[in-house]
Amino acid sequence: MRGKDINKIAQLIDLCKTETPSEADIRFNEPMSDHTTFKVGGNADCFVSPCGDGFITFCVNLLNRAEEAAVPVFVLGGGANIVVSDKGIRGIVLDMSAWTGETAGALREEEELVFKSGTGIDEAVNTAACAGLCGFEFLAGMPGTIGGAVWMNARCYGKEMADVLKWAEIACRGAGNKYVIKKFEVGDGSGFDYKLSPFQKMDCLILSAAFKLKKDDISKTLNEMEKNRKDRLDKGHYLFPCAGSAFKNNRDFGKPAGQIIDELGLKGLKIGGAQVAAFHGNFIINTGYACASDIRALADEVAARVKSAAGFTLETEILFVGEWQ
Repeated sequence: MRGKDINKIAQLIDLCKTETPSEADIRFNEPMSDHTTFKVGGNADCFVSPCGDGFITFCVNLLNRAEEAAVPVFVLGGGANIVVSDKGIRGIVLDMSAWTGETAGALREEEELVFKSGTGIDEAVNTAACAGLCGFEFLAGMPGTIGGAVWMNARCYGKEMADVLKWAEIACRGAGNKYVIKKFEVGDGSGFDYKLSPFQKMDCLILSAAFKLKKDDISKTLNEMEKNRKDRLDKGHYLFPCAGSAFKNNRDFGKPAGQIIDELGLKGLKIGGAQVAAFHGNFIINTGYACASDIRALADEVAARVKSAAGFTLETEILFVGEWQ
């Protein structure tokens, strides 16, 4: 990162803190390997982690000021589904990890819970269960944040976020190309699909999300949560730094991506410190010394071999972010 760029970003941050005071942890040249489940990635030019009552106004102002200054902003959730380039991320990484908890907008008596977007998924699952509400069990044990799960329409065990999402509060471009806060209501034809959400096509920041749950036998809910957590544990989700499934499933293939990879004998395939897990064909793991380029090269190699042998074009579920050129 060049000195003049550092100065430009530092001045931008100082201006935002003056205009919209907020507690914020500001770090320059922050290693992104400390903030992703893959434990790889170069430095972020500037890592901004706001918190406190001024969180929303500070974030909106930061987005607007960064837009004016042509400084890119990357929004970081739990870092559970990304591979950050070895060269890092240019501009500002806006960390949402301090924006957590249930919001004042929750209507528990109407079986609606509202969570700030930085809330850990498992935290939200436990909160719902403690409130005697079911519908979140499919997320039990999943790493990441509510905002990230909404953005990617996280899916597992036959359910997805769109099944329970009611609305989301977002900061998006409005009049004059300025970021404004609005409520995105979820309804039929809202743009949700398999691992897809309308937010992926919007230049927006997810601030909070409301979920329509329902009352059920709490013992049944807890049993389902435990079952799903155990299944993730048994499948090796937590054995090595990784991001869970590397490739999306496609019904047109007739079988899961992991099964296709397994049948081609690709489990155990390794490039550098990255490896197709011996215990799951759709996991790419960091064996302890992988760099981001190893993971990307391995994903490309697996996709190429599947294409050559089976004619299927695998699409990565993990996102490769940062400066790759």
